[in-house]
Amino acid sequence: MINFKINGNSVVAKQGESILQVARREDIYIPTMCYLTKTTPNASCRMCVVEAKNVDGFILSCNTNPTEGSEFTTDSDALYKERQNIMKLYNVNHPLQCGVCDKSGECDLQNKTLEFDIGVQDFGVRDIARKKKKWGVHTYDPALCILCEKCTSTCNEIVGVEALYILAGGYKSRIEINMANCIECGECVSVCPVGAMASTNFKYTSNAWELDKIPSSCSHCSSACSLYYESKDGDIKRVTNEADFTALCGAGRFGFDYENRVESKDNIAFNKAVEAFSNAKNVEFTSNITNEEAYLLNLLKKKLGFNLVNEEARSFQEFMSSFADMANTSLYNATLDDLKKSDFVISVGSSLQSDNPILKFALSQAVGNNKAYISSIHPVEEKDVANMVSLFIKNEVGSEEAALAMIADVFVEDKSTQEEFFDSLDIGYLSGESNISEEELDTLKSNYARKNNPILIIGEDIINHPRAKNIALIAAYIQKNTAFKIMVIPPVTNTLGVSLICDLDKKENGSTLGYNVKADFSLKAKGDGDLDMPALNQQEGTFVNIDKDLVILNAGAFYNGYELNDIASALGVKTQNIIDYTSKLGFKEIEFDNLDNYYDNSGTAYRGYKIEPKTNRKKPKIEEVEELGEFNGSVVYARNPLDQFSEFTKNCKQIIEKEDLLGSKQFALCSKIKSGDNVKFSIDGVEFVRRFKVDKYMKGTIAYNPIFSMDSKTSNYRYNQVKIEVINE
Repeated sequence: MINFKINGNSVVAKQGESILQVARREDIYIPTMCYLTKTTPNASCRMCVVEAKNVDGFILSCNTNPTEGSEFTTDSDALYKERQNIMKLYNVNHPLQCGVCDKSGECDLQNKTLEFDIGVQDFGVRDIARKKKKWGVHTYDPALCILCEKCTSTCNEIVGVEALYILAGGYKSRIEINMANCIECGECVSVCPVGAMASTNFKYTSNAWELDKIPSSCSHCSSACSLYYESKDGDIKRVTNEADFTALCGAGRFGFDYENRVESKDNIAFNKAVEAFSNAKNVEFTSNITNEEAYLLNLLKKKLGFNLVNEEARSFQEFMSSFADMANTSLYNATLDDLKKSDFVISVGSSLQSDNPILKFALSQAVGNNKAYISSIHPVEEKDVANMVSLFIKNEVGSEEAALAMIADVFVEDKSTQEEFFDSLDIGYLSGESNISEEELDTLKSNYARKNNPILIIGEDIINHPRAKNIALIAAYIQKNTAFKIMVIPPVTNTLGVSLICDLDKKENGSTLGYNVKADFSLKAKGDGDLDMPALNQQEGTFVNIDKDLVILNAGAFYNGYELNDIASALGVKTQNIIDYTSKLGFKEIEFDNLDNYYDNSGTAYRGYKIEPKTNRKKPKIEEVEELGEFNGSVVYARNPLDQFSEFTKNCKQIIEKEDLLGSKQFALCSKIKSGDNVKFSIDGVEFVRRFKVDKYMKGTIAYNPIFSMDSKTSNYRYNQVKIEVINE
């Protein structure tokens, strides 16, 4: 800890903290234009200069660490004059088109021009023509750009794709893009302090002061990122976030227009829904649901006696139950912040590019900030994460149990409590059948020896593996007996919340009512069911995210139809508002309106609260690794393209990924098909019709099969052998 003074006040810095970081934590104002809390300082604006006692000239507070006993001044006549001149330089030939600029009213340049009283311009330079660029969902206007480098820093350090760069040329310098690398996430738009980077779809549609800013959480994946719905007359116009501290993927930023437009209540359909609930043998639902709705369905189950069915959440629930038996704690212990700080990561059974984009962003920061060593164990190498993966290990399909067993054998030192399991391991056999060589395991071990913060990521391939329960025991044993923290990726937005709240059953023969699932009687938020329901961007409630935080959801768009709570009230389970159940979920007795939802000046998040794990004292035995099966011929892998998660993202206008079957040249040869063919195949009685496309970067005989248009995820293993038929005729 370092003791020093800012403006005469005694403050303390932690090791590695800059003067600016301490000032923000202590609510001491230092102006900046280029600084982002979430990236490393690039020191391009020089607005953050401060004076140091007994030091000539100014120093940059963003990238200077204080020393013991040092003293700094953040505001003086000399500093004001320096910052005023910097702002004059920024304003040289900057177009005065604030009346039509999308950033007007929330522009850093506009605000600081007023703050530093720039009434006279002392500098001048001959202006040049600067052509506007349209880059998909982004639009770039170089005439407005101040070259603060926020966009390039975010693209390189947070997103990790290195699509944006500065094309240097003195006064002609501008931002350029490698569109082949761009994933159109909109992070560059969110961090731009002026109007240079803008949303193509939003541009010239609304002024900032016309929009209602509604805090909420993203509903597309289990990260449930913090965001704001910015709406006008009840319609969401755009999504923003606390861009200085947080990030959003493309689905979170551009996939907001999925609301169910219902203007009136259908009384006839409502009465039929009440009757359908009363007669249902099964009520089936998805994990795209709030905690409060899940809790309400569980109350109705207890009252009416139906089976409460969610295959995907029950699979996760059973996995975590087995995990808890071994770990003696009900939850995995890693968070996304842990991932950002990690220096050694092994991922098994996850498509790092698409399963959870914010997790991939966290890995990018781990590599950039900590030089993290990352290994991905997966049957398909993903080119989009190749720049961050130090060691890709191509395992055979179905061999995830063997992979975890070998990892445990390598990294667990005290094997005494599961001696029988470890003695049963035939590493030579497992290595040969799984395609994970002993040399690769040795490489992992040698790199681990120099690391301090290891994390093991468990993906959906494992959660839905036929041997998931035993794999969960192995993963929990690693959490309990090594320095590794474990991150288990919940497959759907609120899978974790549903698994903690609901008593889930297997589906039985009989009448089924579906909540956002096609059934004998369906309640649907897409408007294609027997009774309309609100979409998640039209509701209040909470989720439990991947970090085990209970976070809030607020309505960004109007909805005037019936809700689940109305049906429950008609069935005798009554409360005025669905959020009345928030304090009764079984976590903490905090009312919805009393939940925190903000970031402080230093970037610390206050979002709801952390779910506390429960403990138990079971001592299960890990079973021997089952003999590995074979997956020959054409194998398809249930994996969605980037930014597509569900039938809701499918309907968003700015998310355009198609339902193509994407495979390698080897897959095409094996399946006797070619790029452009229309094909069909069946999995568990469900027929898929897809257009096949060859991806020249893919290898092996596995193809990606998108499932985002299905109304619910199954609990099936993600790999399936299929017989592919061409249907071009």
